[in-house]
This record gives sequence, C-alpha cells and structure tokens, in this order.
Amino acid sequence: MTIKYPLSPMLLMKPILYYIHDPMCSWCWGFEPMRRQLFDRLPHNLQVRRLLGGLAADTDQPMADEMRAYIQHAWHEIEQKVTGKHFNFDFWTACQPRRATWPACRAVIAARRQGGEYDEKMTTAIQTAYYTQARNPSDDATLIELADEIGLNHTDFTATLKSGETQRELLSEMELTTELAARSFPSLLLKMESSVRTIPINYTQSDNMHQLITRILGKL
Repeated sequence: MTIKYPLSPMLLMKPILYYIHDPMCSWCWGFEPMRRQLFDRLPHNLQVRRLLGGLAADTDQPMADEMRAYIQHAWHEIEQKVTGKHFNFDFWTACQPRRATWPACRAVIAARRQGGEYDEKMTTAIQTAYYTQARNPSDDATLIELADEIGLNHTDFTATLKSGETQRELLSEMELTTELAARSFPSLLLKMESSVRTIPINYTQSDNMHQLITRILGKL
C-alpha cells in the first residue's frame, strides 16, 4: 500500500526505513528474530530509524481482566507462530500488571542519551525482563535495575527517565508515527520523498521484506 499526502519538511529527505515499535508490545518481541535478520541485510546507504509508538499511557490502575486475557492470548498465539519464542506466564501472578508502556518507552530514550547503541540494548533488556523473567517494565524500579544491568550510568539514567524533556521526546516520536500513518505495532514504513510505503511484516522469514525494500529502492 502506498500512501501519498503532504508531509512536513523534516520528512523530505533521502529514503528512510522507519521501524515503529513499543518495547512492551509482544508482537514486536515476536518479530525480533526476523527484524534483526532483515536489518543485517539492508543496504548500507538506507537510513534506518527506530520510533517508539507509545502503545499505552501512564496509569497506576491494575490491568483490566479483559486486557489481561487479550494479552495472554497474544502470547500463546506468538508461541505457536514464531519458532523459539516462549513466554514466562508467571508474570501474571508474580507482578501487578498495568496497561502502561510509556515508562518503558521513556527508558529507551533515557538509555539512548548515553549512546545510540543503548536504544536496542535497553529494548532487548526490557523485552527479556518482561517476557522471560516475569519482571514488570511498567515500574520505574525495574527499568532502573535494567539500566544498571546493561551498564548505564545510574544517576544520569534515573534523572533522564523522569525528566519532562524525555516525555516530550516520546510524544514527538508518537506524533511522527501518526504523521507516517502507522497502523500497528510493529510497523515498517519506507519513506521516499513525499510518499510512504508500508512493508508488510513477516514473522517467519525476512526474504519477502528484503526483496520488496530492494525492489522499491531500485526504482528510485
């Protein structure tokens, strides 16, 4: 699908592949093996930018039973669809789930401030903690523990995690995902001049995604 509509001047650049995700999106974790495989094969001259979608806003309220059931169903579905992906369902009894992913998104931004490589490292740490270790990334205390575990400066991370500037950056990334018309998490969107092309997500192999991106770039 090709979407054509006016974009802001900040988007009028060379081709960019946007990866739109949320560190607490279970389907994003399910996509990780193919996402890594695809990114390793992309042309070096294609700019890749990771954007945080901010799936669920801050809340102190326990997750509703309907949402708990919905997410657990998704975990089972991913286990069936993606070879090698297994979830630790102890999370649902060991933790107090909340429908809040913005803290985890802010943690990725705070980590990124200490080096671009920490964007992916923190995302991986959050996913591993959430899905395999039954730890709750909706809690700042868990996120600070993870920052320590991946070697971030504790004082700087803690301050940045809670700063208004970090929240504003998250909202800015969310606004850009809206401008790009991202409709789901994860999403791959290839932006070329004034058009945006959706790259269909494939959870089991990367060839089709790679071939489509290469074919589109070859026509520029």
